[in-house]
Amino acid sequence: MLSSLICLKKYKDQFKMMNNQSTQRPFSQRQLRVGELVKQNLGELFIRNEAKIPTYSTKLITVTEVRMTPDLKTARVYVIPLGGVDAKETVRILTEFSHLVRKALSKRLDIKFLPKLTFIEDNSFEYAEKIEKIIKENNRNDKEKKRYN
Repeated sequence: MLSSLICLKKYKDQFKMMNNQSTQRPFSQRQLRVGELVKQNLGELFIRNEAKIPTYSTKLITVTEVRMTPDLKTARVYVIPLGGVDAKETVRILTEFSHLVRKALSKRLDIKFLPKLTFIEDNSFEYAEKIEKIIKENNRNDKEKKRYN
């Protein structure tokens, strides 16, 4: 199930890239590498609760993806709380206290420009579930048609 979710997410990203090729260039190796570095460090930072966000435990936040701008000065961080509960509230809190997250991240990363963090709710898992449900329904309908033929 998890592997199918990952495959569907990759398919969705590839589909977006194919449709937006005229308006958006593919990500460079540097963007991908720095994005992955930021993603790993943010994940560790949230697990260890090093961001010091008042009245909020970051241990339950998963960083699913980080996309960097071509100049590497801005990062879009896709996050989802454990269980997907109160995702909008989590994004609001992280956005409000992004300066604390950025400060904690600066202690972990040694790069020329520390990116400005923009937190976004990740809906890819819901999208993948929706597609998986459609596929299962389609397979069920095919089996019923074969049974009657």
